[in-house]
Amino acid sequence: MGIGNRKWRYALMMIIILIVTAVFCVRLFRWQVRENSVYEDIALTSTEYTISTDAVRGEIYDVNGVPLAQNQTGYKLTLNKIFIPDDKLNSTVLKLLELTEKCGCKWIDELPIKADGNGEYQFLPKKEDEISELKSKEMLNMNSYSTAQECMAAFAKRYKCEDVPEPRRHDLISVRYNMEITGFSRSNPYVFSKELDERSMTIISENTQTDPGVEIESTAVRKYVNGTSAPHLVGVTGLISAEEYDELEEKGYAYNDIVGKLGIEYAYEDQLRGKEGSKTYEVSPDGSASLKQTTPSQPGNSVYLTVDTKYQQLAQKALKEAVDEAHAYSKTTGEKHTGEDCVGASVVVLNVKDFSVLCAANYPNYDLSKYYSDYEKLLNTKGDPLVNRAFDGALAPGSTFKPLVASAALEEGAIDTKTRITCNGIYTKGGLKLRCMFVHGSLNVYEGIRDSCNVFFAETARLLGIDKMNIYSRRCGLGVKTGVEIGESSGTLAGPEFSEMMGTQWFESSVSPAGIGQSDNQFTPLQLAAYAATIANDGVRLKTHIVDKVTDFTGKQTIYQSKAETVDDMGVSKENLKEVRKAMNMATNSYDSLTGFPMQIGGKTGTAENSGSDHANFICFAPYDNPQIAIAVMVEHGAKSYVAVNVAKKIMNEYFNLGLETDDKKKTS
Repeated sequence: MGIGNRKWRYALMMIIILIVTAVFCVRLFRWQVRENSVYEDIALTSTEYTISTDAVRGEIYDVNGVPLAQNQTGYKLTLNKIFIPDDKLNSTVLKLLELTEKCGCKWIDELPIKADGNGEYQFLPKKEDEISELKSKEMLNMNSYSTAQECMAAFAKRYKCEDVPEPRRHDLISVRYNMEITGFSRSNPYVFSKELDERSMTIISENTQTDPGVEIESTAVRKYVNGTSAPHLVGVTGLISAEEYDELEEKGYAYNDIVGKLGIEYAYEDQLRGKEGSKTYEVSPDGSASLKQTTPSQPGNSVYLTVDTKYQQLAQKALKEAVDEAHAYSKTTGEKHTGEDCVGASVVVLNVKDFSVLCAANYPNYDLSKYYSDYEKLLNTKGDPLVNRAFDGALAPGSTFKPLVASAALEEGAIDTKTRITCNGIYTKGGLKLRCMFVHGSLNVYEGIRDSCNVFFAETARLLGIDKMNIYSRRCGLGVKTGVEIGESSGTLAGPEFSEMMGTQWFESSVSPAGIGQSDNQFTPLQLAAYAATIANDGVRLKTHIVDKVTDFTGKQTIYQSKAETVDDMGVSKENLKEVRKAMNMATNSYDSLTGFPMQIGGKTGTAENSGSDHANFICFAPYDNPQIAIAVMVEHGAKSYVAVNVAKKIMNEYFNLGLETDDKKKTS
């Protein structure tokens, strides 16, 4: 091939390359410059939105698998902004208001403004924070003194509903307001109504088939079955608060999520909640949307408690009967401060082997399934039924504290089993005047516990000293939290430390009233039960707990199983504890209300002085020779300790299947 031909070919190839390059450059120019706005619009409108889907919450059962908190299928009505044009939002909301009203369903109404009987708008009481927020610069930008009427006019303008007649305009504003504060957006649908029954679901579904963005979804509705069995332990769920959202946002919680509020529902929120799923929608430039991807949710884990529903119900009945007994005794005396002011009581039963809570009952009680509907009434009910007396009701222990003082004094050598102290009916050392119920004469530690002699223990406490007394108390779980999974009071221990905290002066002579369970000593039934169980368990205190295990939702896979966990030791020798248990057995054998009881037990009554009738208390462990359970009963203003003994007696009768009649109302000594 000649040189000329070769040059011609090279030239042709260069021309072709230049032509192709020019075509690409022209096309690139059109993409980047002339068609830039077109593709920018596509980029802005063709996008994806991911919406979270609810996870099924784990369930709560008693130790035998009896359900306490379960899920039932329900329906919720939601608005999906992806499918609703802005100019159709008001008409859609108005239609749903009409339909839900027709079905008798509740829609979410959080607007802190309501019309009075004259049709004038007023701010709702106790809604200061919400009112301040809606007047803020971020929302209505109104003065702090602006009236409710002015705020409603501003809302009507904000939501473009001035032409909607009242009272429907208020309802529309309420929904739009709640949409705004809950962040209604393409990635955050709005829940219009939380719980629809099947009839309402059908009616609304049939009437909204042509309304885009109106969706009815099946959902798990929390139901509290056996709602009176353990309401203070199980707890409730509710809509997340602003404060909770600030704390939980990093964990993926949304502004309209449901969270545990009290009890196990709160304490085990991480286990019960489950993992949300998601739906991803793709929105095209023309506004049409399609479901692109679905990720299923994962149900939460289930929690099994150590409590037994049977004993819970038995105990609640027994507590009511104890209060009735106190009232009946008062009527026989016709005097004040003899039980007429008794309104509340509580009991805790622990398994001595692992300190699991077999029963933690309160009176008055309430039905957890009606918590929200009855809340205002419960707040105003005599006896404060919402209070968990068993774990939070710290009261003076009275003479139930004396076995602790005896244990510590024996171990420290302040006394021994041969020490005798003379009771003349009143203790006067240190300028005190502590009275005893009787003139007991000379007593040793066995007789001191059996006869509950105030003089004996006032002197023993003086010999022991407050510092040593409180060391042993804390080791038993008195004045400290026991470790139970839900909220509990730490109670108080009388002494210089507590007095300083309260800004009062501590006197050395105050150790004597503290030694008989008075002064500033205040303990909960849970603490007293742990203390009794510790004495029964050779001085070893285990961690109290109400959770037996955690499983997956099906219950087939165990994720956590509780076991005995040592948290402290009394530091009292087995020999000394044996002597104290012997004295406690002597005490229970002397009580008239336990006459003929077919099982040997160890225990101690206590009547604690306070304003009004004395508190009636009782601690015990059973059986005496091989303790299986420990019980603590507190009857507030019960006046006579036999009313507390009878509660424990009824529980032991059922637990050990003794087959006794339990209507004995005889007094203890």
